[in-house]
Amino acid sequence: MPDFSDFIVYADESGDHGMVSIDPQYPMFALTFCVMRKDEYVGAVVPAMQRFKFGIWGHDSVVLHEHEIRKSLGPFGVLRTDRALRTRFFDELNALMDAAPMKIFASVIDKEKHRAKYANPWNPYEIALHFCMERLQAMMNRFEQHGKTVHVVFESRGAKEDAELELEFRRIASNQSHWGYRRHDFSRFDFQPVFIPKAANASGLQLADLTARPIALSRLRPGQPNRAFEIIEPKLGGLKCFP
Repeated sequence: MPDFSDFIVYADESGDHGMVSIDPQYPMFALTFCVMRKDEYVGAVVPAMQRFKFGIWGHDSVVLHEHEIRKSLGPFGVLRTDRALRTRFFDELNALMDAAPMKIFASVIDKEKHRAKYANPWNPYEIALHFCMERLQAMMNRFEQHGKTVHVVFESRGAKEDAELELEFRRIASNQSHWGYRRHDFSRFDFQPVFIPKAANASGLQLADLTARPIALSRLRPGQPNRAFEIIEPKLGGLKCFP
């Protein structure tokens, strides 16, 4: 049996990583890794998420999705018609995020600046993934997780996309990708990617989903009020903005 790490990692992104057609209103790509101790995740994070959902909807089958929340779509349509419930929803959600015992590693790429600076710009996802993996490797080193299996859970985006991401992930994990200037020995840990659908209703993936866009917006519009980022910022263990 493998020796499993004491930590679990959930990853999510905001924006797309394509470099051909860039949305001028949101030219950003952000990737976040949310790292939690498994005992705290099981004992505190998951129950808190379920209590929150039971309190709002009476059941826990709703999947928190930043885009749907922001647009008041689907099960979040009630936020558009009930002001008191909307206030309660965001107060409780902010409290949930604030209390979540997680360390966040994030990378934000401004794709317009990236394309303007480099004739053949690297794939933003590869840049972001490498940075987040570097910070994760350093954290696992500090907590002496050497030789242990560290699972990084991604939301499945389709067979082709998952296969491409897994290939790059394994390149990094086997020290075959050398983007950047620092050298990290990823092989001291058994990093393993896991792909699951949004419908799996994993609490960790939902937390990660709620972190990516606020972090990207903090760099795209630094002067704009951003309550979500204010809550997230103390949890940041590393944030790379590129270029």
